[in-house]
Amino acid sequence: MPSTDGRRHPLCRSGFATQKAAETALERALESERTGLDRSEDLTLATYLAEWLRLKEKALKPTTFARYRDHVHADLIPTFGRLPITHLRARHITAWSEAELARGRGRTAVYRIGATFSSALSHAVRTRVIVANPCRYVLLPRPVAPERICWNPTQAAAFLRHNHAHYGDQMADLFELLLGTGMRRGESLGVHWPDVHLAERMLLVRWSLTAVNNNHLYLGHPKTKASRNWVSLAPRVVAALERQAALARAGQPKGTPLEGLVFCRPDGSPLRPQGVLVELRRPASELDLPRIGVHDLRHTAATIMISSRVPLAVVSKTLRHSTLATTVNLYGHLLPHAARDAVAAIGTALERADRKHATGDPGKASEQWAA
Repeated sequence: MPSTDGRRHPLCRSGFATQKAAETALERALESERTGLDRSEDLTLATYLAEWLRLKEKALKPTTFARYRDHVHADLIPTFGRLPITHLRARHITAWSEAELARGRGRTAVYRIGATFSSALSHAVRTRVIVANPCRYVLLPRPVAPERICWNPTQAAAFLRHNHAHYGDQMADLFELLLGTGMRRGESLGVHWPDVHLAERMLLVRWSLTAVNNNHLYLGHPKTKASRNWVSLAPRVVAALERQAALARAGQPKGTPLEGLVFCRPDGSPLRPQGVLVELRRPASELDLPRIGVHDLRHTAATIMISSRVPLAVVSKTLRHSTLATTVNLYGHLLPHAARDAVAAIGTALERADRKHATGDPGKASEQWAA
């Protein structure tokens, strides 16, 4: 076999039970040399998936890795682990999907497990372990996301007033930040005082606090590169942060700069993300407001901006989406006024051209459009 030192080296294998088995192994070795594929009949999916997870642990966020690990160990290895990876076929994946759905597994859960499997097999294709990804054409379609329930401005304002009047705690100010900026829950819980600039009415999103499997707290980078950005603060959000700053300074010598998390326990340790949902649901139920999740506060902020005719590009920038297309896909259905304005602009332009033509001055209209 060719090698990097420019010389050819023999490939020796022994221990075959029969001549036919040896010939088959020789054919596989020659095929691997011709195609560049590492077609090992001994590589089972259990071994491959375990190695793939080991590599992914270094590249993924802990929350994502935990989900992949659960899919691999709870579903994929028990079902496909004994099968050599080169023997896996689309029919095996289809049979598994149908069996899971038949026993009452949710389509979303089956899709997510299949998507993890597809990601692992795509890596096998890239590393020349297999020729094609058997998941590619049999994976369940992505489930349609349920329509988000958002509060209108009246409901959101009533919720904030109720929190300040009946609780007056740091959660009331946290909800001011969430609704007033559209920040994600983890980003708000990860804000540190050195990143808050009240005089400039700005804060920098640098961290996000998440709970891995609703247990271990992890402080890492925000969701995307675009998420790590400056956020403008409205006066009422500044007032909420100033209240928290006053509480934080109460136990410190005068002039000492604030450090640590903005929203935290009395000992400075982080708040648990799940606890924010509990604190959201309690006052919301007292006001008989629609039941929503914490992330729906971000959608509520976006809906209020769009319904107030804030340009979509500005909404996208405020929410720190990676692309404008993300904002359009999420909130495009909330823009009927934009569509009306667009067709009205077309009609206005055509009517203006008709009036110019009727006055006998079409050249002037042409010059205007050329300009």
